Amino acid sequence: MPKNSKVVKRDLDDEVIESVKDLLSNEDSSDDAFKKSELMVEDPEEKDADVEEGSDVEDERPAWNSKLQYILAQVGFSVGLGNVWRFPYLCQKNGGGAYLVPYLILLLIIGIPLFFLELAVGQRIRRGSIGVWNYISPKLGGIGFASCVVCFFVALYYNVIIGWSLFYFSQSFQHPLPWDQCPLVKNASHTFVEPECEKSSATTYYWYREALNISSSLSESGGLNWKMTVCLLAAWVMVCLAMIKGIQSSGKIMYFSSLFPYVVLLCFLIRGLLLNGSVDGIRHMFTPKLEKMLEPKVWREAATQVFFALGLGFGGVIAFSSYNKRDNNCHFDAVLVSFINFFTSVLATLVVFAVLGFKANIINEKCVTQNSEKILKLLKMGNLSQDMIPHHINFSSITAEDYNLVYDIIQKVKEEQFDSLGLKSCQIEAELGKAVQGTGLAFIAFTEAMTHFPASPFWSVMFFLMLVNLGLGSMFGTIEGIITPIVDTFKVRKEILTVICCLVAFFIGLIFVQRSGNYFVTMFDDYSATLPLLIVVILENIAVIRIYGIDKFMEDLKDMLGFSPSQYYYYMWKYVSPFVLLCLLVATIVQMGLSPPGYNAWIEDTATEEFHSYPTWGMIVCISLMVLAILPVPIVFMVRRCNLIDDSSGSLASVSYKRGRIIKEPVNLEGDNTSLIHGKSPSEVPSPNFGKNIYRKQTGSPTLDTAPNGRYGIGYLMADMPDMPESDL
Repeated sequence: MPKNSKVVKRDLDDEVIESVKDLLSNEDSSDDAFKKSELMVEDPEEKDADVEEGSDVEDERPAWNSKLQYILAQVGFSVGLGNVWRFPYLCQKNGGGAYLVPYLILLLIIGIPLFFLELAVGQRIRRGSIGVWNYISPKLGGIGFASCVVCFFVALYYNVIIGWSLFYFSQSFQHPLPWDQCPLVKNASHTFVEPECEKSSATTYYWYREALNISSSLSESGGLNWKMTVCLLAAWVMVCLAMIKGIQSSGKIMYFSSLFPYVVLLCFLIRGLLLNGSVDGIRHMFTPKLEKMLEPKVWREAATQVFFALGLGFGGVIAFSSYNKRDNNCHFDAVLVSFINFFTSVLATLVVFAVLGFKANIINEKCVTQNSEKILKLLKMGNLSQDMIPHHINFSSITAEDYNLVYDIIQKVKEEQFDSLGLKSCQIEAELGKAVQGTGLAFIAFTEAMTHFPASPFWSVMFFLMLVNLGLGSMFGTIEGIITPIVDTFKVRKEILTVICCLVAFFIGLIFVQRSGNYFVTMFDDYSATLPLLIVVILENIAVIRIYGIDKFMEDLKDMLGFSPSQYYYYMWKYVSPFVLLCLLVATIVQMGLSPPGYNAWIEDTATEEFHSYPTWGMIVCISLMVLAILPVPIVFMVRRCNLIDDSSGSLASVSYKRGRIIKEPVNLEGDNTSLIHGKSPSEVPSPNFGKNIYRKQTGSPTLDTAPNGRYGIGYLMADMPDMPESDL
């Protein structure tokens, strides 16, 4: 033993014993002094371990400026384009108001519980998706990587849709709107309407020919569409600038991007309700068809919509919640955001069908006028008798009800010759029954309706600016689901990673701005996310409930929230949600097997859509998208299982007890004999025993047991420490 070793030993003993006394004296009271007494175990094997509150490491992690900013970020991520152009379509297709019943039931069964689960694990472990699942079990780290891959695939084509919206937004500052009427073609002899437009409609022609300049098949590339390439570049520049500082920059933008769509929707609702036919549209929308609730397909589509509406599995929810304080009430957040999402969908449905009701009313009036003129011609030609027409009918100002009365009379009297007369039934319900979704709703049906608005350019600007903001809010969460896990895991600079990610995504995204790009958007939308995300969320549920342990998880929630969550969540997570998710997975696979893989191609000659099957190489791409998205899960599992990555290199852990803050001390294995640890592995190092328990960081286990005395416990276990031989000090 070196000279002055007794003095050194006494100093070490005093330092350790004093800190342990501090811990024990405050164990029951949980006062501020206890929170300042901390034990630091720094071990390279535990890179994903929790970071103590009050430490320098945690202070470096960005945090939300306010609770409102965080809620707006989660709302902006979950409320996206699907709420505007997917939910109304599903509601109309699956029973109107009756569809809301299965949707609400599934929101309570899988939506809120799984959303709460993702919020809780992100807030608890304070890492992105890779770090969270690697912390719970290193073998499950692939779940986080799979989420990142899916986010990247979705970001590639989702930003293309924002680019489309930017193009329409830029074209809305003119009167009349460029898609208001069909263009005229001039030749040497005369002027005529563009045939492709005449066979379809002005808005349909503008979308397929002027905006997309679409090719006739997936295999026919047609080269880049320079207008959409510029818009895609602008969209990625916007995303990059907003995300370059992480939540410090994107968080401030959320105040506008998340709230502005609600302002626009409310303005559209008020304006729509003042239009003729809007009430017919809303009545048609919410008239319940209860028999639809008995169809399994309705429940499958409702479950899928709930699943994707909340952004489950993407990693964005986990990333955003990881910037919260540990005592944040994430249960309240889960319920609040879920119901905001639901009511936004209902609001958007009201707006869409108020406007579509107005459009249907205009189309119905044109139908009545055109067919009334046909009846007058038939009366003049003697094909119809004047005696058939009721005396009160005035064809110069005929209503839809009067026309349908005349139509029914003629159909009964001229039953055999009726088809040759060329008359059509003008029913507003038939026009409202034409289900449209996605780009067909936003860029064709809704756009056509706005051309009939007074001051139509203003409403067009507002509408497409709303779409841009809805898209950006979802893109922020999607990119955060990529950036945060990689920064947490590989410790790269966020600014550099954001720029590289956006540049790579832009150049890969050029395949979507070819003339055939719309078909690739359909392919990625159908195959890159649906199946992989279902598998990811099922594995997330298994990881928390089975591997980590639902009882431990419930205890963690109690520590974080300050109260015990309802046992409702216990049974949902353990039994109901996994069963429903597995059923949804099977139903999705069956649906994919029964539906022929293909896309709707626009045929220029006939001005109609025609279903085409994917070519062989297209099928390979579809399968590759699904395989690549889920491939990280088995790869990481096998790498960890076979110990192909050695994480044990580096210096040994050092343990120091200090009041006020954590002190990181690298271990000098060749230094003085007074070193507390002499080159032994953590499992071999004997620990001091002072007759009582102390908090010790658990080694080699993925569990998250908390200290027994307060909601601020973050991963420490009570352990009886064996005696330390004096020769080791």
